[in-house]
Amino acid sequence: MVAECEQPGMSVSLVARRHGISASLLFRWKKLMKDGGMSAIESGDEVVSASEVKALNKKVQELERMLGRKTMEAEILREALEVAQSKKLISRMPLLPPDDTL
Repeated sequence: MVAECEQPGMSVSLVARRHGISASLLFRWKKLMKDGGMSAIESGDEVVSASEVKALNKKVQELERMLGRKTMEAEILREALEVAQSKKLISRMPLLPPDDTL
């Protein structure tokens, strides 16, 4: 699309409309190409907008928080299970040793 903008009689706005994207995005791509983005495109890397990167970073942070909460919940439940199991063992033990003298 950037190369298409460079053709005679073409404009960024026209190319953007043809492909259903915003002109500002296409302007950004042109700038990236000018600033060295050509090497990324030649190597097959995908060019992603900054807003998309920001949204994905926000999602990663949200998932990390959720993982932290679930890890804490699992640890609390594990400790509660250990306490419950230890109480069951204590309740099964006789309180006094058997009286063999009778």
